[in-house]
Amino acid sequence: MKKLPRVLALVGPTASGKTPLSILLAERLDGEIVSADSRQVYKRLDKGTAKPSKEDLRRVPHHFVDVLALEDDYNAGQFGKDARAVVHDIVRRGRVPIVVGGSGLYVRALIDGLFEGPGKDSELREILESRLEHEGASALLEVLRTVDPLLAAGMDATKPRRVIRALEVYYLTGKPLSEFHKEQRREPTFDCVQVGLECERKTLYGRIENRVDEMMRNGLLQEVESLKRHGYTTHINALNTVGYKEMFDFLDGRNSLDESVALMKQNTRRFAKRQLTWFRADKRIRWVSMVDERKPEAIADEVSKIWEGN
Repeated sequence: MKKLPRVLALVGPTASGKTPLSILLAERLDGEIVSADSRQVYKRLDKGTAKPSKEDLRRVPHHFVDVLALEDDYNAGQFGKDARAVVHDIVRRGRVPIVVGGSGLYVRALIDGLFEGPGKDSELREILESRLEHEGASALLEVLRTVDPLLAAGMDATKPRRVIRALEVYYLTGKPLSEFHKEQRREPTFDCVQVGLECERKTLYGRIENRVDEMMRNGLLQEVESLKRHGYTTHINALNTVGYKEMFDFLDGRNSLDESVALMKQNTRRFAKRQLTWFRADKRIRWVSMVDERKPEAIADEVSKIWEGN
């Protein structure tokens, strides 16, 4: 039986330390980083997505960072196809692909493939869009919880397009999209060693607080002001996400700046909790502790041992 090429994946919630660890590992393993982040793929979104620094981008080759315009439609299914091609190219060149990200659906699309579903139904889509406008994204998410609770568990109201697409598939086929995902797993073309980064909830929430404060100091508000001047709004899916949505709410007069920052922290904590729920459900993931007293090099040693011993 032919031995499959191997891929390392670092997953975990936002602010768990994936980026600095991935740089260390890429330099140790002669690797290249494949970003599995649904927002870092877009240009102009720098301050609110915790993109790798320019120095990190110089140190290690990165893929799927700063490649799409905000207007471009992109989804997990397309990422899965594109990223598999990139992974096999990296392997062909004798290097190690290191998948890094907290977008669970993107990681799953790369590793397992995703059912892309029936084509868009214009009439049904119009009905769902109208419901979104009049009832709000939270109401549609509640509907999805009744017909596809498994998929809904990994979603939130800031991703209305994903919710609409999941409902569209259900109403067109009578079957939850999560069931299609289970049934349509592709034949693997590589062996993926998945490592999850975990830390105590109190520690993680502290890191999230610090990250939000750092984003604000580094100019997140000014970045969103520039986007607004250029005509961008949260009607664009990439901007209807944690961090950007709260800043747009401030600029549009719905909240004070302090209220928006507090909401950003709260929504990021909720997002991290959903990420952990998603990744905990995948029993293939090996978990590594990211407690603060551990040096990055020691954590990299542990991940390297998992990689080498797998």
